[in-house]
Amino acid sequence: MAVPIVRLLPTAAADGPHNMAADEVMLQSAEGGMASLRFYTWSEPTLSLGYFETEALHNADPKLAGLPLVRRPSGGATILHHHELTYSLALPAGSPWQSRESWICRFHHAIAGALEKLGVHARLAGCDEEQKLGELLCFQHQTAGDLLIGPHKVVGSAQRRRRGALMQHGSVLLRKSPHTPNVPGINDLVRIDVSILRLQEGIVAELRERTGWGFQPGDWIEAEREQMSRLVQAKYASEAWNRKR
Repeated sequence: MAVPIVRLLPTAAADGPHNMAADEVMLQSAEGGMASLRFYTWSEPTLSLGYFETEALHNADPKLAGLPLVRRPSGGATILHHHELTYSLALPAGSPWQSRESWICRFHHAIAGALEKLGVHARLAGCDEEQKLGELLCFQHQTAGDLLIGPHKVVGSAQRRRRGALMQHGSVLLRKSPHTPNVPGINDLVRIDVSILRLQEGIVAELRERTGWGFQPGDWIEAEREQMSRLVQAKYASEAWNRKR
């Protein structure tokens, strides 16, 4: 039987509209049968709002007001993307890509495994650990399946499904930002310096071992790049989308 292949897209830094357009294009490609994984960073500190959130909330915090913002296609609470590694996974419908087990838990277990090999112990939050430590930020709202170091949330993820395909993206918080000084990252909580490159290599290795899939470096095709450009202009860079609530 052939090994299922996941396209491993190049790691890149971009602004909010381009990052969210790329994630949506990955979902569209997954609808057509293409599984993809990519890691990315942000070219400037950026707030991403969950699809259902109101834009006015972030103005209540002077450290966040005025930062660039983008509305995600997924749900959840506001995230400040600054010193972090972000991932996006897009999977077609059905077997072998999806099963009854939550992909949020599956991916977080892979991140925990990668961190463990780097000497960092992290664990998934249980159902009895849900707590809300702030009104706005995702990393101050702990839910079952979030990845914790001690009492601190360091990884959170959200999903969007369409026509059976799944796009899941999440943030791995590496260091605190001056805009959110009370939200520590992995390198603030441990004495080991976890680098972006070593972490993403470790996550791919864990996913390969846990799924049996192949992860093959690949690139965007021209039609995907064109669709990304359209989505940036028509959707993710537009006031109508980002401030719709």
